[in-house]
Amino acid sequence: MAKVKLTQKYIDNPPRPAPNKSREEHCDTSLPGLYFETRATCTEWGTFFLRYKDDNGKTCHQKLGRSCDITLKQAREEAKRLRAEIQLGANPRAEARAKKAIMSWCQYMQTIYLPHVRAHLRSYKNLESLNEKYLEPEIGHLALNRISLQKAQTLHRDMVDVHGLSPASADHGAKMLRQALLYAVRLDLLASTPVSKIQLFNVDNREERLMSAVELQRLMSTLDNASDGRKVASLVIKFLLFTGARVNEALNARWKDIDRKTRTWGVLATTSKSLRRRAIPINDAAMAVIDQLGTEATSEWLFTSSRGDGSQRLTAIAKVWQKIRQDAGLPWLRLHDLRHNFASMLVNSGRTLYEVQQILGHSDSTVTERYAHLSTESLQQAANSVSAYLDKALKEK
Repeated sequence: MAKVKLTQKYIDNPPRPAPNKSREEHCDTSLPGLYFETRATCTEWGTFFLRYKDDNGKTCHQKLGRSCDITLKQAREEAKRLRAEIQLGANPRAEARAKKAIMSWCQYMQTIYLPHVRAHLRSYKNLESLNEKYLEPEIGHLALNRISLQKAQTLHRDMVDVHGLSPASADHGAKMLRQALLYAVRLDLLASTPVSKIQLFNVDNREERLMSAVELQRLMSTLDNASDGRKVASLVIKFLLFTGARVNEALNARWKDIDRKTRTWGVLATTSKSLRRRAIPINDAAMAVIDQLGTEATSEWLFTSSRGDGSQRLTAIAKVWQKIRQDAGLPWLRLHDLRHNFASMLVNSGRTLYEVQQILGHSDSTVTERYAHLSTESLQQAANSVSAYLDKALKEK
C-alpha cells in the first residue's frame, strides 16, 4: 500500500506492483478513503475505489470505476458524494447486494406469482401460456427492477406485430406483466415499477352474436330432435340457454345443489368463475330440462356420461355442440353466446341491469352491460313512449 497525492499524470502512468505482488493500492492523501488499485495482470488501466466503514465497523470497498472509463477528477467527485451519503446512513455495498438479490422475471414467476394466480384465478392456464410463449423468452433473464416501461411497451407491440396476436390478447399479456410487477411491489420485492403506466390497445372486440327469433327456433328444433347419442348434451345446451350459466357451472351441477322448493340452483364457489357461491333462479324452461334428466336416483350429477354405468359426470360437450350448431345452420354461434342471448332476453323482457347482474353473477355492473343488448324493437318502443306522452299532454290542453 502506497500513500501518495494522486494526480491525473500519476494515474496515467502509475508504478506497477512489485514482482512478488499481484496488486497494489495507491491511497490518495488528499481525500481519505480514495485509492487507486493496479494489478500485475493489467498494465493499461487501474481501478478507483472508496474505502469506508459501515454501521457495524466493518471495512467495505466500493468500486468507483476504471481509469480507462473515468478521470481522477470524476472519481474524486463520486467519492465525495458517496462519503456524504455514508455519513447520512447509506451503505453502497449493502444496496448493491440488495440489487443483485432481486429475482429475475423467470424466478419470480415460477416461485411466487404463478403459484399465487393458480390459487386465485380460474384462467391461470391462459396466463401461464402467455408468459411461456411471449414474456419469458424476452425478459425471463432480467431482474424485476430492470424491466423498463419501454421494454414492456415493445413486448406488448410485438405480440401483435411479430407474433400475430389480436390486440385484445396482447392486452391480456400486458395486463399480466403489469399485475405481476405490482404484486411484487406489494410483497416489497420491488420499490416501484414503471410498467404500471403501460398503454394498452383497448380495442373494443365485443361481438354481438345474438340469434333472431327464426334462428332461435331452428336451434330449439335441432335440440328437440337430437339423436339419443346427443340427447344429454342437447339438454345441457338448453339448460345453458335457459339459465345463462357457464358451461363449467352446468357440467358440475349436482342434485343436492338443486332446491325445488325455492326453485334455485346453488353454484359452488369452486365452480363459479368469480370464486364466490351464488344462487341461480330456475325458471319453468330450466325446470323442464331438469325433469327430463332421470339421473337423480343413479348419480350425484345432473348431467352424466353414457359411458360406464351412467353415473359419471359429463365433462365436455364441445364435439356435440359443433354438430348441433351446424345442423341448426348457426356455425358462428358459440356456447358462451347462449349466455349473451339469455341476458338479451332478460333485458328485452323489461328486466333491469341490476336483475341481470344478479342472475349472471357479475360483481361489476360494467361487465353486465356488454350482455345488455337491447333489440331495435325495444329501443323503438322506448322512443315511441315519448310520442305517446306528448300526444296525451297536448290533448289535455
